[in-house]
Amino acid sequence: MGSIAVSHLAWRLPAGDELFCDVGFRVANGDRLALVGANGVGKTTLLRLIIGDATPSAGTVSIDGTLGVMHQLVGTADHPATTVRELLLSVSPLRLCAAAAALTAAEAGLADDPMEYAVAVGHWNDVGGYDAEVLWDECTTRAFGASFDDVADRPLRTLSGGEQKRLALEALLRSEFEILVLDEPDNFLDVPAKRWLEQQLNETRKTVVFISHDRELLAATATKIVTIEAAGSWTHGGSFAGYPDAKAHHDERREHHRSLFDEEKKRLEDYVKLMRQRASISEAFAPKLKAAETKLRHFVEKNERPPEVAHQKIDVQLRGARTGKRAVICESLEIDGLTDPFDLELWYGERVAVLGGNGVGKSHFLRLLASADADGAASGDGSPVVAHSGVVRLGAGVRPGLFHQTHEHPDWLGRELVDVLHDHDVMLGPAMGMLRRYELQPCARQTFETLSGGQQARFQILLLELSGATLLLLDEPTDNLDLVSAEALETGLEQFNGTVIAVTHDRWFMRGFDRFVVFGDDCAVTDHAELPMTWAD
Repeated sequence: MGSIAVSHLAWRLPAGDELFCDVGFRVANGDRLALVGANGVGKTTLLRLIIGDATPSAGTVSIDGTLGVMHQLVGTADHPATTVRELLLSVSPLRLCAAAAALTAAEAGLADDPMEYAVAVGHWNDVGGYDAEVLWDECTTRAFGASFDDVADRPLRTLSGGEQKRLALEALLRSEFEILVLDEPDNFLDVPAKRWLEQQLNETRKTVVFISHDRELLAATATKIVTIEAAGSWTHGGSFAGYPDAKAHHDERREHHRSLFDEEKKRLEDYVKLMRQRASISEAFAPKLKAAETKLRHFVEKNERPPEVAHQKIDVQLRGARTGKRAVICESLEIDGLTDPFDLELWYGERVAVLGGNGVGKSHFLRLLASADADGAASGDGSPVVAHSGVVRLGAGVRPGLFHQTHEHPDWLGRELVDVLHDHDVMLGPAMGMLRRYELQPCARQTFETLSGGQQARFQILLLELSGATLLLLDEPTDNLDLVSAEALETGLEQFNGTVIAVTHDRWFMRGFDRFVVFGDDCAVTDHAELPMTWAD
């Protein structure tokens, strides 16, 4: 059995501001419950409250069952694990983690105290450590075709983010945990891996609570959807296919109830005002005045006005400009160790999706384009050099702008958003207006690294606006964007006057592209006018 009950949960930021309040929902045994909501509303914070990593400012969480957790940081350089063994331990029961730490310490002192080592080995066996290693061997074999013994000490930096996510998910789905709490489990996964995840979630008997912005994954797996808002939450007890209609109905009902509350309160207030006027003329109306005041007070005490919930409105204004007909030219281009030589011409105005598995060179290709110029030389913009041979050059008037998948901007760390905008000659007043268009105005004085992943993504897109880019190089731009922000980006790209090249595993997003370049596992790079069947659902 595995179930969760969340009741009237609230969380205040360290500065005292309330992030969300009155959040409540139930997760029944076997549910696959998806948490959705605007970027920065507190979805990841809510998961931290559920798993006990933080204490709520109000409300309760009741859990029946054992919890297995995959944090959002899995697959990134910020995750504390540095080896395959450490990653697998991080998603294992605490008793295994403690026994593994004791065994490691005993191994280091084996020469001085062999008895301590023998005790540690025995304890590792007692807590199921060797059984876990058998499971881990199955997981590493499934994830990337190697035995656990061969890869246990392999540095995680040698694995792609998708390989790390797949490994952690393999372990959790086969674990003893009755409840899985997964923070954006689909990030970094390629399309085949996302299909695998969908199948695994649909087949598991575990209870699953997950955050995802992938509309295809939500549609394929969620049996219940909870929307988190600043003033509470509401539950759609069905699949994502019916979510848009359910949300529209929910918003209409809330507006209707708010209107009824306001009308009744105004009617009672007007009646109190009338009785007060009459009582000032004749004492005979004093009892009626008292009764009217009592009725108004009881109404306010017993009824709560439905909160005002601001609807998200993201306004992406990517403009671009006319360039030469040929936007990108690649001649016998070979990315060292990743691709065979290939030729490619991309034309002004095209929307090109770059597809392929993890670790085949897609992000390298975008970084190479970002550093190129019209002569095929490095642009000197500070981008990391991508080892390659052959020719890659940009057409006349083509100015690249790169969106980083992992939001890597070391020059923005420790700096407030308005200060970063000031570097682009944007004064405070206009800066606040720009941030408002991206619903980032409340974060104006926050430093970049304190933003949620989705807020960082929206800020990156705003900076692309200011860059004057005519060639957008987007590396997984929708990974962290909430549903409304992703749709706003799609609208912005439709209006963009220029060329778009996007690496994506988002099957919903890739429908908006008209050309597809596939980086294959066999190092071949192929060009397609239609979405290949391998990538289509």
